[in-house]
Amino acid sequence: MDADIGPGTGLDGRGSIAIQFVEDALAVARGRGLAIAPMLIDAGIAPERLTQSRARVTVTSFGRLWRTLADAMDDEFFGLDAHPMRRGSFRMMCHATIGSSTLEQALRRQIRFLGLVLDDQRARLLRDGAAAVVRVEARRGEVPLFAYGTVMTLLLGLSCWLVNRRVPIASLDFAAAEPPHAAEYRVLFGEQTRFGAACTRLVFDSAALALPVQRRPEDLDEFLTEAPANFLVRYRNPLSFAARVRRRLREVPAEDWPDFQVLAASMRTTASTLRRRLDEEGQPYQAIKDALRRDLAIELLADAGNSVLDVAYRLGFAEASAFHRAFRRWTGASPGAYRERANAGSD
Repeated sequence: MDADIGPGTGLDGRGSIAIQFVEDALAVARGRGLAIAPMLIDAGIAPERLTQSRARVTVTSFGRLWRTLADAMDDEFFGLDAHPMRRGSFRMMCHATIGSSTLEQALRRQIRFLGLVLDDQRARLLRDGAAAVVRVEARRGEVPLFAYGTVMTLLLGLSCWLVNRRVPIASLDFAAAEPPHAAEYRVLFGEQTRFGAACTRLVFDSAALALPVQRRPEDLDEFLTEAPANFLVRYRNPLSFAARVRRRLREVPAEDWPDFQVLAASMRTTASTLRRRLDEEGQPYQAIKDALRRDLAIELLADAGNSVLDVAYRLGFAEASAFHRAFRRWTGASPGAYRERANAGSD
């Protein structure tokens, strides 16, 4: 399972969000008659990009839009719940969890807090053998897919920051119909993301519940200054070994990526030490390479001038069939089908 799940990192590595998520974020504000164009411009998003279904926006821009919408509606939950999540609620959720000793305690506090500020869905943390399960059930009527996704983004983003590492997802089921941009959800949460379930259900290794919380109250101000853009990518520590490996790989074409021994030597460490540090961060070398290849593939496929075969070779695949299998594993769709859906209606 890819332990480095997040929105497509894009060719610059800063992170990007599919335009469909921007549309979802704007839906309630648009329905209330709020002026959308000024909000987009303030966030650094050209309004005309909404007509380009294959467009992506930076994580930073999406984070700005989230803040702008929260200010306009006094609601940090995009107006998706019957009870608004008033401005400042996420800050209070952070303060409520920062003193936790373990991830389990932190998650239970987060879930309890969300239960106080949201009415339409209720989450619970359960243990099921070796699995930990965050189960979310609708309490009144149908809950939009984007609302479920936002709850998962909040819980995962804050949790990863608190324990200072990624929390690998085993699977995520949504109690909502599969959308046209389902592949983007799999880019965001992993290939084991499914739709049409009886209830929304996030599953991960229960051993992660014992991870110690490493953040302290004095760390909060810096974290909140960058929120929500930083937890949209489920927390990325720029000083971690995984981040250093990603930077090394981005410096060279994918077909020239070094083997692990060479990479470790270039970082002035041993292969065993580097492997241990990456494992501690929940991001083994193969997962990092897969995530970068996935994100590069998505960006390259958005350019109609790149054939699927060209993309496969540029990513270091010896044959197109291997690329097809890998891309389907990453996103749940073939490269051709993904491109067709991304380009539909973009002209």
